[in-house]
Amino acid sequence: MTITILPEIAWLFLLMFARIGALAMLLPSLGERYFPMRIRLVFALTTTLVLYPAIAPSLPRLPEAILAVLAAFLTELLIGIALGLLVRLVVSSMSTAGNTIAFQMGLGFALNVDPSQGVQGALIGNFMALVGMALIFASDLHHLAIGGLLDSFAVYPPGVLMPFGDMAEMATRLVGDSFKVAIQISAPFIVFGLIFYLGLGLLSRLMPQLQIFIIAMPLNIIGGFVLLGVLLAALMTLYLDHVARYFGLLLVN
Repeated sequence: MTITILPEIAWLFLLMFARIGALAMLLPSLGERYFPMRIRLVFALTTTLVLYPAIAPSLPRLPEAILAVLAAFLTELLIGIALGLLVRLVVSSMSTAGNTIAFQMGLGFALNVDPSQGVQGALIGNFMALVGMALIFASDLHHLAIGGLLDSFAVYPPGVLMPFGDMAEMATRLVGDSFKVAIQISAPFIVFGLIFYLGLGLLSRLMPQLQIFIIAMPLNIIGGFVLLGVLLAALMTLYLDHVARYFGLLLVN
């Protein structure tokens, strides 16, 4: 090794780090606000170092013009940010489903800080989002994301403009499918709530002197928890299928 190739090595490493670092800052779990910034930085640097031998031969050489260097870095940052946001859209369906379930159970007022968003969220929604994230790691679905870091350099080669039209179309599709999965997950609780409140409406008409809604509220909460305990495994299986399908579509293919 001579000193003349050191700028080339530094250029290739930083070009990879621009995309991987931007993606790592937005990945679910790793990119959350409660996750230390230094650990995220170490993860991005280590991942770049590990993938460097496999990716470096296919990367473009160091441009002579400074504007070309800045344009390449900006393109890599945009691609990393876009991929990170798309992955975050995939996993957002569980948080949406959990909040819908909480409101249906009458626990929408029980709020706590959502660690994934940094804002107030329903406790049931926070719980289901954390369980879903833990199952992603337990089922090794995060390996798809790590493998996708390697494959993304073949799908979106450095030096080529990011396909904004395709990214926008994928984001629109993801929003619709994530919302659909969230409704599918919360559908049993929506049906339960409709039947329960319909029965309460009939009872309140039959016994108008009795505050039936206040009396029946504990039953709604208990019934919701029983239903959640019975269906939690099936709901998480549906969520993992959704995550696996789109992780493979976004990061591998």
